[in-house]
Amino acid sequence: MRIAVYQGAPLPLDVPGNLERLHQQAQAAAARGAELLVCPEMFLTGYNIGAEAVARLAEAEDGPSAMAVVEIAQSNRIAIAYGYPERADDGRLYNAVQLIDAHGSSLCNYRKTHLFGGLDRAMFSPGPDHFPVVQLNGWRLGLLICYDIEFPENARRLALAGAELILVPTANMVPYDFVAQVTVRARAYENQCYLVYANYCGAEDTIQYCGQSSIVGPDGSLLAMAGREACLLVSDLERQQVIQGRANTPYLHDLRPELYGDPRKG
Repeated sequence: MRIAVYQGAPLPLDVPGNLERLHQQAQAAAARGAELLVCPEMFLTGYNIGAEAVARLAEAEDGPSAMAVVEIAQSNRIAIAYGYPERADDGRLYNAVQLIDAHGSSLCNYRKTHLFGGLDRAMFSPGPDHFPVVQLNGWRLGLLICYDIEFPENARRLALAGAELILVPTANMVPYDFVAQVTVRARAYENQCYLVYANYCGAEDTIQYCGQSSIVGPDGSLLAMAGREACLLVSDLERQQVIQGRANTPYLHDLRPELYGDPRKG
């Protein structure tokens, strides 16, 4: 599968502008043969926008913005993973990512489970225990959001559930370059799966984003990596690399979960 990652500066509070940009990037990715486009965390609204704006701009997972993304996916024949603020049926607000396939069907809506600092906690409720693994073009994939990937348990549970590819829309900022440079590669290697990390670049209010979006192979190799500037990364993924990697480096097979209980319960 050929996959594309868009890295750009946020356009805070501009949902129409971000939908137009999504359409442009979907066109560009499809023109390069990509089957899936991955965008950053909270892409439709910007990330550092405050609780009041989140409450005003949040939508249901099948709201008008989702329907606009469905049209973009269908018209460009490309699957799209995008971040947005979700208003649930019970009124709670979540930092969410939705995956729409090339036919316009919603395959997955994931809510960020590990909230980062006061910024996240002021805007969102933590997501529930729901880590789906879905099928896209013959691949099994899962979703995490930004800070989620810094907890190894999250990627491991997806891999144990069969994920061959993990998508991680993110809004990672300076000085946490280490996560972009090292952590995401370690997560891919220790689970012998592909990992896609889609970050912002530029600034948003007081936040300076560190860029360095990447597409990482099961062996931890960088198939593509951005710098600090806006770009569209494109790379090919091969399932055989996951199969062979898990045979050669059998971490998932050799686990002894009975040894890893929560010591806080002891």
